[in-house]
Amino acid sequence: MKPVAFDEAETYEPEEGWRRVSMAGSDRFSFEWFEKPPGHSSPMHDHENEQVCLCLQGELTVATEDDSVALQENDSVLLESNETHRVENTGDERAVGLDVFAPGRSFDFWTDREE
Repeated sequence: MKPVAFDEAETYEPEEGWRRVSMAGSDRFSFEWFEKPPGHSSPMHDHENEQVCLCLQGELTVATEDDSVALQENDSVLLESNETHRVENTGDERAVGLDVFAPGRSFDFWTDREE
């Protein structure tokens, strides 16, 4: 067993109100909890990992090059490997979500990025 206490987990917070927290996972899958302030959007990007994005609180819009979907509390979406996408908080309040990646990825994806 490999527990991860939320308050002690590795965190990436490049902007006020946008935070990601590395949760328990392995090389087969990984979990990242995140929060986004109203209006925050990730840039269009892709990665080799499949991704499930679950909206826990607020509302999120997940857009690909061809489509978009609005997620409300407890809604989720699957993004295929290398599918270009972005995730945006389209609501008026903080949005909270959980991303699951397969295969798992190291949190270095965030912490070793060049700003």
